[in-house]
Amino acid sequence: MPKSSPSAWLRRGAVTAAALVLLFVALAVPGPAPKAEAAPVRARRFVWSSDSLWKALEERFVDARAGGCGAEPETGPALTALERSIGSLGTTRVGPDDPSLDALERDYFAVAPRVAACPALIERFVALHGRMREAVKWQSSSWDVNALPARDRLYRALYGGRAAVEEVMLQQPARTSPLLLGSDAPSATPSAESNGVTLHSGDILVSRGGYPTSALIARGNDYPGNFSHIALVHVDSATRAISVIEAHIEIGVVVGTADQYLADKKLRVMLLRPRADLPALQRDPQLPHRAASAMLARARGGHIPYDFEMDYTDPSRLFCSEVASAAYKAAGLELWMGLSTISRDGLRDWLSAFGVRHFATQEPSDLEYDPQLQVVAEWHDAATLFDDHVDNAVTDVLLEGAEQGERLGFPWYELPLARVLKGYSWVRERAGGVGPIPEGMSPSAALRNRGYGERHRAVAAEVRDRAKVWEREKGYVPTYWTLVELARASVTR
Repeated sequence: MPKSSPSAWLRRGAVTAAALVLLFVALAVPGPAPKAEAAPVRARRFVWSSDSLWKALEERFVDARAGGCGAEPETGPALTALERSIGSLGTTRVGPDDPSLDALERDYFAVAPRVAACPALIERFVALHGRMREAVKWQSSSWDVNALPARDRLYRALYGGRAAVEEVMLQQPARTSPLLLGSDAPSATPSAESNGVTLHSGDILVSRGGYPTSALIARGNDYPGNFSHIALVHVDSATRAISVIEAHIEIGVVVGTADQYLADKKLRVMLLRPRADLPALQRDPQLPHRAASAMLARARGGHIPYDFEMDYTDPSRLFCSEVASAAYKAAGLELWMGLSTISRDGLRDWLSAFGVRHFATQEPSDLEYDPQLQVVAEWHDAATLFDDHVDNAVTDVLLEGAEQGERLGFPWYELPLARVLKGYSWVRERAGGVGPIPEGMSPSAALRNRGYGERHRAVAAEVRDRAKVWEREKGYVPTYWTLVELARASVTR
C-alpha cells in the first residue's frame, strides 16, 4: 500500500483547516437583528417626577434622626390621623381622583422620615401600610382599573406606600419582622401550613428573584415594580401536601414542594388570594382549587415549554404569569384586570433581543394591583431587601442607557460556539434532558442575556461598595434615590 507523501498530508491539512475556517465564519454570521414590535396603543410610562420631594423627605429624616423621638412629638398624633383617614377609606366609596386619596398619600410620605428616626413607632407604621393597601384595593374593586387615572392611583398608593415603608424598615432593620401579615382572606379550598402562614389551594405566590434578569422583569414595564415571578399553589385535599407549580426559563413548567420553591434565590415573596366575595367564587367556592388541580395535572402530564414571547393568549407555551392566569381562565375567572404595557423604545429593543414579542402582557408585578386579589402575607428581611433595592437602582440606570440608544451586543466570535451549544441543547431536549441554552432561546439571545447579566453584576458590586462608604460617612443606609445616583456614577466612571 503506497504511503502518502508529505505534500499530500499538507494538502489534506490545508483543506481541513480551510473547511474549519469556513465553518467558523459561517457560524459567526449573525442572523437578522430582532426588531421590536410597535408600542401598545395608548400606553404611556408612569413617572413620579418628584425628586425634590424625595430629597426634602431625606433632609427631614436627617433632622429628626439628630433630635431623636422626642424632637418630633407630633409624629404619634399624625399616625393617629392617618389611621382615621384609612378607616374612613375602608367604608366609604370614592373615585380614583378623589382629593382624600391625594391627602392620604401626602400625609403618609410626610410622616415616614419621622417614623424612620423613631424605632418605637415602626411596627405601627408598617401595620398602617397594610391597612392602607387593603383599603385602596377595596376601593379599586369599583374602579375601571384599565383607565389611566385608576392605574396611576393604584400604583401611587400600593407601590409608593411600599417604597415608603421599606425606606423606614431599612433604617431600623432589627425593628421589623420578616413576615408581614396582610388581610384576613377566607377560603374554602384545602389548606396546609408553611413558614408561619396557612396556604390554600389556588393561592398565588409572587416573588422577586435575585438575578439580573429578575430585576429587568420587575422594572421593565410602564409601571416599574418589585416582583419578577409567579407560582401557583396546590394543596392536596386528602394528604394536605403542598405543590408549587411554576414556569422556569431553563426548563419550562415544573412542580415542586414549598421548600423547593423557597430554596431558589428570592429577595421577597408575597402571597395573594382571590377574594371570597367574587361572584365566580360565590357560585363555586372550590374554583381556585379546581384551577390549581387542572394546572397540576397538566404539568405532570407532559412537558410545557417556556414562552419567551410573553404571549398570554397562547396557552401551548407558558411564561410564569400564564401558569396562574391560564389555570384561572380555564376555571372561569380572568386575572390581570390591568395588563402591563411596555412603551419605551429602548426597553422594547432590549426585550426583543431576549425574544419578547408582546408588549401588552401579564407582568408579575401588576398582579398586585388586581382588585380581585387580596394580599395575605409578605416575606423579606433587611439584607435581601437592600439587595433588591440595589438591583432595582442598577436596572433603572442601565435602562436609561437603553433609551439613549445603547444596544445589547456580544463578541462576534462567541456566536459559533453558542450555535454548537444550541444544537447540543436540542439533542438533550429530545432525550428529555436540559441543555446549556434553554429551549426557545436563540444562541444570540443567550449571549446577550449573559452579557447583560455580567454588566449588571459588575455595576451592582460597585454600588454596594459605594453604599458602604456612604453609610460610614452619613451614618444611615442610603435611600433608593441615592442608590440610583451611585449607580449612575458607577456606569459613567
